[in-house]
Amino acid sequence: MTDVATTYGQALYDLARDEGLSQSLLAELTALSQSLQDEPGFAQLLSAPNIPKEERVRILDDSFRGKLHPYVLNFLKILTEKGYMRHFTGCCKVYKQQYNLDNGIVPVTAYTAVPLTEELRRKLTAKLSTVTGKTIELDCRIDPETLGGVRLDFDGKQVDGTVRRRLEDIRGILKNTVL
Repeated sequence: MTDVATTYGQALYDLARDEGLSQSLLAELTALSQSLQDEPGFAQLLSAPNIPKEERVRILDDSFRGKLHPYVLNFLKILTEKGYMRHFTGCCKVYKQQYNLDNGIVPVTAYTAVPLTEELRRKLTAKLSTVTGKTIELDCRIDPETLGGVRLDFDGKQVDGTVRRRLEDIRGILKNTVL
């Protein structure tokens, strides 16, 4: 994360938390971040040096006044005025990380060969919640290289219970076995 993203994302989060708005602003930031990813031309427009800053800020007002919380709209204006719109996604990540930390939420990514059923998702979430003592935000992804089993990524750790990993472990044992 850049220093700009950390500073601005943390500042917005601190304001939202102090005002009791952290959850609702997170929802707006998440939706807005996805929209800007879907329409990268709009973010480029807000960063275009050949368009005066006042005009770019007016575009934000015309597009979002009454649709976004004033704090989020003003945040976008500040990033636009400072020439930092390219850091918006990073600011959102910092905001969400701080929100998760303050609310005891652990994002977990589960990689499997086939989609998990709803029942398996519930069981995995419950088990991880018991192990961590926190609320789990489970993101399930399909990994075609996974033969079976599941690999979990969370809190900077990786728990690999895949068939591929087990086969690699067996290969290592056999390789080091003297006959």
